[in-house]
Amino acid sequence: MSNKDRAFFGHPLGLSSLFATEMWERFSYYGMRALLVYFLTDTLIEGGFGMEELDAFTIYGIFTGLVYVTPIIGGMLADKVLGQRKAIYIGGLTMAIGQLLLSYSAMSVSQNLESRQMIFYIGLGVLILGNGFFKPNISTMVGELYDNSDPRKDGGFTIFYMGINIGAGISPLIAGKLGEQVAWQYGFMAAGIGMIIGTVWFYLRSHTLGPIGMPPAVKKERIRLIAKDWVSILIYVGSIVGGVFAFIMGWSFLPEAASSWIIGIAAVGGLIYLTLNIVNGTNGKTEWSRVSVIIVLALFNIFFWAGFEQAGTTFSIFARDNTNRMIGSFEIPATWFQSVNAVFIVVFAPLFTILWSRLDKVKLNPNTPMKFVWGMILLGLGFVVMAIASERAESHLVSPIWLVMVFMIHTFGELCLSPIGLSMVTKLSPTKLVSTMMGVWMGSFAAGNFVASQMKAISLKLESVLDTSIPVFWFIAIQSFIAGLILFALSPWLKRMMHGIK
Repeated sequence: MSNKDRAFFGHPLGLSSLFATEMWERFSYYGMRALLVYFLTDTLIEGGFGMEELDAFTIYGIFTGLVYVTPIIGGMLADKVLGQRKAIYIGGLTMAIGQLLLSYSAMSVSQNLESRQMIFYIGLGVLILGNGFFKPNISTMVGELYDNSDPRKDGGFTIFYMGINIGAGISPLIAGKLGEQVAWQYGFMAAGIGMIIGTVWFYLRSHTLGPIGMPPAVKKERIRLIAKDWVSILIYVGSIVGGVFAFIMGWSFLPEAASSWIIGIAAVGGLIYLTLNIVNGTNGKTEWSRVSVIIVLALFNIFFWAGFEQAGTTFSIFARDNTNRMIGSFEIPATWFQSVNAVFIVVFAPLFTILWSRLDKVKLNPNTPMKFVWGMILLGLGFVVMAIASERAESHLVSPIWLVMVFMIHTFGELCLSPIGLSMVTKLSPTKLVSTMMGVWMGSFAAGNFVASQMKAISLKLESVLDTSIPVFWFIAIQSFIAGLILFALSPWLKRMMHGIK
């Protein structure tokens, strides 16, 4: 093994390049995500859109859901046409444009509300498609730095996950404060600048990746993109921005019934196409068994993120309205609580890496399904704490320690599940379907994010049907424990289906 293969904390040098690129992309995403619900519910006079809370949650859920659906398309295009490297450039440049469109929609308060909302939705659409090109492919490239038998692979993904969370931790402190306490447009602008920095860094450090991520038709010895590749990238970026603009403009003129039909046909068509890709790219009993494991764990992943992503909806409102944020004369911005989880990830991720390594040496390292079980149980425990805090908040503002405690418990659950899941997909996927299956995995995040946005509405509907109080946090806690117990029962079968992959 060459020195270059251990040049970054004992890992390949290319990991440092992907680590920082993803860090800046997450700075961009989590900066705008921290602002989204607050911006939507803020008054028109203050520059927001004055929406009702549940309506803002729905837009949040649709957006955060779709940013995990489009990676299915981006993953397939990268596998078959573009290669991961071109897809990342397309995604990075497109997302930067999307953030700047959001900034423009926030600063143009003199325009009528309909025009501002049109620009805002175009910006969200551009971000959604850009993320689809970026998200699955950078994770796939991390996996390609290692052989499947390399024991450093899980640790490499955990280090990469730290990069994600450094960006996610810093962005609410900067973009969140700028948007919440200065002006919304400056928060979105900061997010756009972060995406530009990440894309430039990826370009400057591309030589550390060797031939990884090059277009499928390119000879293996070529390690850089050429002029025609860049022309193709710019055509894709222009087409995405123009296409979203035309789609949003045209969509507003469609009858509601026609819109529903189009969404249904697109969803069914996409599912059929995805299924055919998986069928054609999977061969033999072993590959099918491993693909089945990915699909089963993806279903449980939905339950995890349906709870975890309350961070951007009910937790955000709780931080703003039910938490004592005063320290002397200083008021903690509500958006800063969005950094807590990321800070804990950075602090505890190395410890979890060491933990898995030491447990592996004494043959006590839990298999992937069991790590998912622990993730679900910890998620449920976090919601028990949150439910107690919510009951106390009925009479007075509660200490920030309650939210911090919940985020810490959920972070432990996330570290048992999320980086392990990314590594699992790259190890279990058939060679020709790695990016496609990563897209499927991101699709489970999509479903989880949308369900998360509807959890409060679901609990309110259950209350009216059953004529009894069902607080949303207790509801999610019980759901998480049940999912964890079912997965515990299935874990021996799933372990066998992995056929020796740990």
